[in-house]
Amino acid sequence: MGKVLIIGAGGVGTVAAFKVAQNSDVFTDIMIASRTKSKCDAIVKAIGNPDIKTAAVDADSVEELVALFNSFKPEIVINVALPYQDLTIMEACLQCGVNYLDTANYEPKDEAHFEYSWQWAYHERFKEAGLTAILGCGFDPGVSGVYTAYAAKHYFDEIHYLDIVDCNAGNHHKAFATNFNPEINIREITQKGRYYEDGKWIETGALEIHKPLTYPNIGPRESYLLYHEELESLTKNFPTIKRARFWMTFGQEYLTHLRVIQNIGMARIDEIDYNGQKIVPLQFLKAVLPNPQDLGENYEGETSIGCRIRGIKDGKERTYYVYNNCSHQEAYKETGMQGVSYTTGVPAMIGAMMFLKGLWRRPGVWNVEQFDPDPFMEQLNKQGLPWHEEFDKNLEL
Repeated sequence: MGKVLIIGAGGVGTVAAFKVAQNSDVFTDIMIASRTKSKCDAIVKAIGNPDIKTAAVDADSVEELVALFNSFKPEIVINVALPYQDLTIMEACLQCGVNYLDTANYEPKDEAHFEYSWQWAYHERFKEAGLTAILGCGFDPGVSGVYTAYAAKHYFDEIHYLDIVDCNAGNHHKAFATNFNPEINIREITQKGRYYEDGKWIETGALEIHKPLTYPNIGPRESYLLYHEELESLTKNFPTIKRARFWMTFGQEYLTHLRVIQNIGMARIDEIDYNGQKIVPLQFLKAVLPNPQDLGENYEGETSIGCRIRGIKDGKERTYYVYNNCSHQEAYKETGMQGVSYTTGVPAMIGAMMFLKGLWRRPGVWNVEQFDPDPFMEQLNKQGLPWHEEFDKNLEL
């Protein structure tokens, strides 16, 4: 049905490639591209499908991307490279007439700042070109937006309160490691918190607000309020929302390491001079920390990510909790990657599938919650991320 180009050969790219290869009725031609071609070749070897093509590309270079797109001629690009590279890839898509999907919004390299404005600004250009761009199609952002759209479509006349809750109750047996790119992960967690209430954004100190929340099959875990990009699009696309927050769990040992990393300056993202060479401390730290791709083998436990929603249906208040639990070991058995990579890579594939099937095809730049959630929700159950619902229970929030 369609040619797909996956850009990025990290943990998420590996999972996306595995899942794309499993759905050969939809994805007829596959290419994986990354700065390092050998990483792409290793993924192809692990999948065991020699028909998958690979290529080297610098995703910071529009010129290199254009050359690659023009030679392979994909119908859609799945961007699972770094968030810094979203705009160059979108630019190349426009130049070559290629549709676009990513899992994380653009952020500039020199500032830990998440905002959709840069990508939303491409809306008219994609619309005029007759191309679709699907933003934030991982789990959160991604499935969290689809869950919200599904709730709005089927269970609520108005959504008033939305809390996205993300728990990783796994154990990778490392003193300190991040579950995805350390540079992005640490930047995200160490910035100030922010949530939406009564039409305005309220800023908090980094990880200042926290409370225990109970996760299915896991139990209570201390959960910390932080800012996450889907809050921006969801409050825009569901204007009845009075308050929207994002919560994530962290263990005490992780937070202690994080505090030390910040205190000694290793979380800095500005350049310093070291022996006459310019280095960014956080990028150096990334080079010495465990690679998230290598955590899967000894990873135990599971993740639990979902949306806790309160609102009105037929004049009465109701609550709704929709979530997925994902086993790190099961994810590793299937793809060689841990659950955090799995929960992001599978939805990226499903989003591209929705496009190629003609179900999510609309010229312009869109967030996932702006499309019909039903066929996506159906595929989550089929592709390894089954969801569960609870109605009219205490949401703890």
